[in-house]
Amino acid sequence: MKRAIFALAVLTLALVGGVAAYQAVAQRNYSMLLTRGDTALRDDQTFNAIEAYSGAIALRPASMLAYLRRGQTYQRRGDRGDLEAAARDFRTAASLDPAAIQPLEALGDVLFKLQQYSRAVSAYERAVKLDDRSARMSYKLGLARYRDADIAGAIAAVNEALRLDERLADAHYVLGLCLREQDRVPEAIAALGKAIALSPGLIPAREELADLYRLLNRHDDELNQLQVIAGLDRDDVARQVAIGLAHARAGHWDLAILTLGGALELSPNEPEIYRALGKVWLERPRDDRAFLSKARAALERVASSPAATSELLTLYGRTLLQGGDVDAAEHALQQATLRFPIDPQALVLYAATAEKQSHLEPARQALIQYSSLTSNDAELAPRAARIAALSLRLNDPDTAASWLRKATAAAPGDLGLLATLADVQIRTGDRQAAQSTIALGLEKDPKNAAFRALAARIKN
Repeated sequence: MKRAIFALAVLTLALVGGVAAYQAVAQRNYSMLLTRGDTALRDDQTFNAIEAYSGAIALRPASMLAYLRRGQTYQRRGDRGDLEAAARDFRTAASLDPAAIQPLEALGDVLFKLQQYSRAVSAYERAVKLDDRSARMSYKLGLARYRDADIAGAIAAVNEALRLDERLADAHYVLGLCLREQDRVPEAIAALGKAIALSPGLIPAREELADLYRLLNRHDDELNQLQVIAGLDRDDVARQVAIGLAHARAGHWDLAILTLGGALELSPNEPEIYRALGKVWLERPRDDRAFLSKARAALERVASSPAATSELLTLYGRTLLQGGDVDAAEHALQQATLRFPIDPQALVLYAATAEKQSHLEPARQALIQYSSLTSNDAELAPRAARIAALSLRLNDPDTAASWLRKATAAAPGDLGLLATLADVQIRTGDRQAAQSTIALGLEKDPKNAAFRALAARIKN
């Protein structure tokens, strides 16, 4: 019996020793894989790093650190699939260590980059609950809420960030964005100015401030910001174009041409410069056709390119129209309606030009398409009436009646439109609808001659 007990004890000790030895080896291998992954990541060998961290996870599936490091590696790679993989790893890391802030912050960053703003907000909110003294985290929460269209929540978060660190320039910038959304323009300007004072190289804040000055017609202030931006970002030709167009808005026509001409010397093949030059020459006050000729010459250089935008082709079409070349203008404007994103004004100009050329169906379709793109209710009644008129010329009274109903709904006080609707309803044989429309017209104006005539006509 004693021998059996002794043998069992020896076996138990052997097993314990074996387990301990295995655990020691596993720990050593786990640490080695983490180190190998860190080294590979430091050398930007992301594939090798992911392979090493995955090995570490296989050895220790409950390791928050291994999941965090692998997620950071996927995050560095940056493709959408990699970012989604990073998000999965960060979620796992956060679940393995609910008290850790780093996985939640990283998860929020990745979700923000994926434009999943509401989920990013959730991640940042969890991080803020763990550390409500982090100005950076409150700022990120505010930015995510702003992108998620929660303006009031964004303001609360960035104000908290500024309470913790009033010198956080990015937080002042986001506050300015939020205040602008609320039409609190003077306060937005003050917040953006504070951001710039703290971080003079913060280009997005200067761009936003310049845009606000443009809307307020504060041309000198706008130009000052644009010139500083151009100095900070010398290699971007768009900065010089923006200055040139700002000079034009301020009425500094010669300076606008001079600025854009200088930009053209540095970048002679840049389409955006030709577009801007064409726009300035076209809109510049003139007492002869020389400026118009220069506008056409500038725009012709880029209008034939397959990369020409709808906006550029619309501008070219306007130039051709003002020069009297209606056929070429119609073609340019038609092309403008086929380039995406479509400049809504291309549809309006094309409709007018096509109608002048007696191309009624394309004109009607352009106006219908414009109606689907715009929410400007102020123009609905006249536009719908115009579509109805084109439909009548195309011998399509049913469509005309449909658009006249939209026109009268948008302008209920326009008795002329109401009378036209009644006339079309009679023509389409919809006598019941016509009677209702005539009754409504007579209710509004019992002595109206047009409605009296329509009432007599429908009785016969």
